[in-house]
Amino acid sequence: MHLNGKLTLGENTADNGGAHLAFMALMKSMEGKPRPKIGGFTPQQRFFLGYGQVWCENVRPQMARLWAQTDGHSPGRDRVNGVLGNMPEFRDAFACHAGQPMVHAPACRVW
Repeated sequence: MHLNGKLTLGENTADNGGAHLAFMALMKSMEGKPRPKIGGFTPQQRFFLGYGQVWCENVRPQMARLWAQTDGHSPGRDRVNGVLGNMPEFRDAFACHAGQPMVHAPACRVW
């Protein structure tokens, strides 16, 4: 099932901008403070892991088809992969390289 990009454009834009602003706020709040790893993850990595967990969902195929036709929000998987793949900060946090699935080229930046 393909999504209607015109239907989801506004929310996709908001997700991109919101994630970017939230990450900038995290970086600002950590200025001059230690940045310890917890559970083997840096604060930046934990931010992105938390962002991904927010959108975990289990949806029946029938509901996914209905939402694809009527909902202005992209499915959770696309809200995560679409947004984080556009963020160079994600790429840097996990040492992703050009050509990998979570590195979009060209990346879409809202602000």
